[in-house]
Amino acid sequence: VQFHKSTDGGKTTTTLRVPHGDNHDLWIAPGDNRRMVQSNDGGANVTFNGGETWSGQGYATGQFYNVFTTKHVPYHVCGAQQDNSTACISSQSDSGGGGGGGRLPPIFYSPGGGESGYIAADPVNTDVFFAGSYGGLLTRLDRSTDQRRVVTIYPDNPMGHSSIDLTERFQWTFPIVYSPIDPKVLYASSQHLFRTTNGGQSWQKISPDLTRADPSTMQASGGPITKDQTGVETYATIFTIAPSRQDIGTIWTGSDDGVVHVTRDGGKSWEKVTPVDLPDFARISLIEASPHQNGVAYLAGNRYQSGDRQPYVYKTADFGKSWQKIVNGLPAHDFPRVIREDPKRRGLLFLGTEHGIYVSFNDGASWQTLGLNLPDTPVHGVVVEERDLVIGTHGRGFYVLDDIGVLRQATPELTNEPLHLFQPTDPLRGFDSSVAFDYFLGREAEDVRIEVLDSQGAVLRSFVGGKNAPPAQAEGRGGGRGGPPPRVGVRRGMNRFSWDLRQEGAAVFPGMIMWAAQPQRGPASPPGRYTVRIAALDRTATRQFTIGLDPRLKAQGITEADLHEQFKLSSQIRDRVSEANRAVIQIRAIRDQVNDRMTKVPERRRAEIQAIADGLLKPIAAIEEEVYQVRNRSGQDPLNYPIMLNNKIAALAGVVESADSKPTDQSYEVFKELSGQLDRHLQKLDATLQAELTRLNAALQREKIAPVERNPKGGS
Repeated sequence: VQFHKSTDGGKTTTTLRVPHGDNHDLWIAPGDNRRMVQSNDGGANVTFNGGETWSGQGYATGQFYNVFTTKHVPYHVCGAQQDNSTACISSQSDSGGGGGGGRLPPIFYSPGGGESGYIAADPVNTDVFFAGSYGGLLTRLDRSTDQRRVVTIYPDNPMGHSSIDLTERFQWTFPIVYSPIDPKVLYASSQHLFRTTNGGQSWQKISPDLTRADPSTMQASGGPITKDQTGVETYATIFTIAPSRQDIGTIWTGSDDGVVHVTRDGGKSWEKVTPVDLPDFARISLIEASPHQNGVAYLAGNRYQSGDRQPYVYKTADFGKSWQKIVNGLPAHDFPRVIREDPKRRGLLFLGTEHGIYVSFNDGASWQTLGLNLPDTPVHGVVVEERDLVIGTHGRGFYVLDDIGVLRQATPELTNEPLHLFQPTDPLRGFDSSVAFDYFLGREAEDVRIEVLDSQGAVLRSFVGGKNAPPAQAEGRGGGRGGPPPRVGVRRGMNRFSWDLRQEGAAVFPGMIMWAAQPQRGPASPPGRYTVRIAALDRTATRQFTIGLDPRLKAQGITEADLHEQFKLSSQIRDRVSEANRAVIQIRAIRDQVNDRMTKVPERRRAEIQAIADGLLKPIAAIEEEVYQVRNRSGQDPLNYPIMLNNKIAALAGVVESADSKPTDQSYEVFKELSGQLDRHLQKLDATLQAELTRLNAALQREKIAPVERNPKGGS
């Protein structure tokens, strides 16, 4: 479809060139016909000059037909997008693990196949992908060699042919599914179910035609000017495959023309088990074999192509002999595309529909929206990961709902509690940069205090929300790499606070400028047992959790003992930076006091006492200049003035924590050297104060002037 414009009532037209093909719609601003928005299979484009130039499409409008995840750590999210081929990205695609320091390279690649198909990531070899597209195309990609082999089940190109004329009918998005029990077994389907155990070198047909195959529905599509025979119209096909998670012999199938089958002997015999009250020609969009019990399955069906937009959702517990319709709470117009059961909590269901996503906590007895901040968008794919919920939308790209532990623990009773603290998900060093503390408040609280304790019960960090919150926390500023912590929620209902796994940072002083150092950012906590304690509404709740070790680090020979060694040195670095900074604070506070006292000295004694004061101020100023670069006024000044001791020690923390591992030998060596230098300066400061401050205070006392405090408030 092309766009044309005319300025003379249609006598002549000019073709408008747009960034992407397959155009669908055009909006023209009522008051300015040069301002237009044009939509297509690639997204949408804006023009302000009547189509002479258009905006790009660098935003999340991908039309994904489904969503799939891999066994990478962190997992990758994959899908086939209309007109834009297949795509895989990291679930932590900010290339830093949610603030993990940029350890992961950007990940974006195509796993093969084409614009419309399923993707099956090998559950053992993360380099291998099977992916499909229209016409029955099926490819095997090995990313380690970049070899993309076509392993199509029946490689007879069907373009332009009607369904009734095809030997094998492959749907536009025909399913490709690994056995969850045997990773060597891969299933795919036309109107027949096929299986391969040798990577697509050969395929075995293990079923008869499992569709309705009504000839009246299989004729030529389109017309009268042109036919639509590209493959999307191919009908009477198996639309979904659901192998059992418990028995390799049990396999479910559902067709796009409304038929459900199950085999319990690996395809030797099949039983038709379509729900009796499911209207004819409903598309069986997806069947989910329960991860908890063989014979239990869920079905999402729709009939919008017949003008019926009602939801058709069913469950069975007896291999399809009987089905129960489960649509209570679903809008009458919002038809489903996909249903999944949580692998950890039985009966926790997720339903993707034409307008969003729903959740059921009671095995489908009732549904409620899980839309949160999700736009109104068709959800075509759902994957329940170890911790997350991942969806693929047809028009808004991928979304990940992080850490669904709350959903797995939620019960109606907890809403009657003043305070309920959910069990946190155990974080892993090397993978996670934070742990989420989720809590429910029965009413808004004046104050909420969150504390993290070590295994001995000592408080490591404390955060306060509400009327007694420190200004930075009350405003919710920062929270990342050394900045102030995020806001502690006090509102009624659900609240979430994320601890960055870091302990207290070093002492700092106003106006401090550092290069390649973040002294406010404390050491990363080592593996071990911890406790979170939340106090609110005259209640206290605690939960224990464990910081573990990423299995990838274990595979590299890194141990928990290594990370304890890292924590020990990082803590020593923090403490030494605090000592250096407190020395600067102390020197500046003493200087301010001296200057104040000198204004009170009688004129006749001022020169004499000023000389005594200089005997103190000049040597401590020299010490300050050795400890901190006092000429710094901007973040770029360290390029002009060399960094000094506190900065050098603080920068060493970035070396020690550059990866999750034991510190290098040279890190210990440099720390020892820098620490020794600091000791010498601190000893000199102590000696100077002992002699010169005592002398100055004696002179001030003779004039009945208050002495200069050695450790004023903020100086120790």
